[in-house]
Amino acid sequence: MKAPIAVFDSGIGGLTVVGALRRELPGESVVYLGDTARVPYGGKSQKTIERYSEEIARLLVSEGAKMVVVACNTASALALDHLRRILPVPVEGVIEPGVQAALAATRTGHVAVIGTKATIGSGAYERGLRAARPDIRVTAIACPLLVPLIEEGMFDDEVTDAVLRRYLSPLHGTDVDAIVLGCTHYPLLAPAIKRALGPDIALVDSAANCATVVASHLSAQGMLAPAGAGSLALGFTDPPARFLEVAGRVLGLATAPTELKVVPPLGV
Repeated sequence: MKAPIAVFDSGIGGLTVVGALRRELPGESVVYLGDTARVPYGGKSQKTIERYSEEIARLLVSEGAKMVVVACNTASALALDHLRRILPVPVEGVIEPGVQAALAATRTGHVAVIGTKATIGSGAYERGLRAARPDIRVTAIACPLLVPLIEEGMFDDEVTDAVLRRYLSPLHGTDVDAIVLGCTHYPLLAPAIKRALGPDIALVDSAANCATVVASHLSAQGMLAPAGAGSLALGFTDPPARFLEVAGRVLGLATAPTELKVVPPLGV
């Protein structure tokens, strides 16, 4: 199918998933919509997150998407089931791929999860990990300041390093050997997290695993695009300012065309 894969996130962090999809499926066209006007989702209620997610997903489907990828851990935790009930196309999130990657990475059976308040509060990662492995130990830490720092492009900054040291201090002296980056923004802080925790801890980025799951689903359903080079288009609900330039360079997406989009509210 020539129709594009649609990816959305509350801001710019979902570009890490876009980058993984482009590497895994170079023949697929991808459209991305970052809800930069309403970022972050992490402190909002489930009802609000469901509404925002539905508004964006319905817009993407109306524009011809053959699949919707929820590249936001908060929306995956709180709105994925809702989207799967109401949308006429397949919907994939990032939490289950992250769970599988964490289980493969840990040797001690002690996994840490960092994410927004809403993602951590939902318990989605803990439930997924324990459903697959009942004896797993999980330390979950909410890190609400990280998304604003990342959206400001402060990937390599002493303020970000200090915040990470504060958030991750409970992990020192434990046998945690894998940490789930439970927000699609967080892979951009991988070097800083390594500085805070040391080089031996495994950083579990669900983006790559999510791309693998998407590829498998499209193949199984006969939905892969015909051979050829896929395109990429980036949309945002508010100008993303400096962060897009910095993150685009890091992820190799800097040359993609961008546009501002208006997301119609439900009922319009």
